[in-house]
Amino acid sequence: MRQLLILITFIIFIPLKNIGALENKIVTIIDNEIITSIDIENEKNYLKALNPNIKNIDEERLNLISKNSLIREKIKENEILKYTDKIKLNEEFLNGLVEQRYSRLKLNNKKQFLNYIKQYDINIQTIEKKLSIEAIWNQLIYQKFSKNIKIDQNKLREEIKIKFSKEEKNFLLSEILFKINNKNNLKKKYTEIIKDIDKGNFESAALIHSVSDSSSLGGKLGWIKESSLNETINSALFSLKKGDVTKPIFTPNGYLILKIDEIEYIKKNYDEKSELDELIKLKTNQQLNQQSNIYFNKIKKNFSINEL
Repeated sequence: MRQLLILITFIIFIPLKNIGALENKIVTIIDNEIITSIDIENEKNYLKALNPNIKNIDEERLNLISKNSLIREKIKENEILKYTDKIKLNEEFLNGLVEQRYSRLKLNNKKQFLNYIKQYDINIQTIEKKLSIEAIWNQLIYQKFSKNIKIDQNKLREEIKIKFSKEEKNFLLSEILFKINNKNNLKKKYTEIIKDIDKGNFESAALIHSVSDSSSLGGKLGWIKESSLNETINSALFSLKKGDVTKPIFTPNGYLILKIDEIEYIKKNYDEKSELDELIKLKTNQQLNQQSNIYFNKIKKNFSINEL
């Protein structure tokens, strides 16, 4: 205990680019691991690099977002290391994940990406480790829960037939998934989120409020076909236009707010097998994401998280 107290009160100064001397102190202890103010500063740089729009978020909120992001990452890493000796991915697979990241930033190659992240004092090893943790976590969730996935292929085939009987409506969507302790607080929380959207933008609001893994990407989900969405979500999106935001939609993981970034209509022939495979993949990922949130919340309860 005496050693821990000495550790907590020990302060060092580390020079960082554009910051000068930054006091480094322990902010949070997760079991035997620590999160320092330097860790939070580095996480802020990481989030800013991958989500340029969050620059509009005030420092206090960005500190909180960064701390929660690190807590989430450390808990996942700790759980992963129960099943493997080290956090390591196949090099080719890891390079593919890196390419996905810089493509979202509209960068053409890894060299451009390396030059870009230098501006935020981030090295590629940091990004590769974070991507590896997330990828191995997803593999762990798949190994644990894939047997619980239920897909009704006959129902999906009917959905495909209906979908291709008319023009296909595709949505480019972003999400904010939030939780509340009491349903009576729903209106208040929704109003708070809308104010943050109006004040900054949807991406920054997602980083502040969303508990989904997509929050680190500003809530962006990418293009999703109308036929891939469930009836409740389709109903919520039905009368909305580009730029509109839904009211809260209840889901098993919390309340969901969706924003329509773009809409496109496509009329084309289709290959039933490839469409079915794609729809199975999407439905599987949706169920696995749900299992991921449930499992994370379960294991989080086993950790002692102390704020200093």
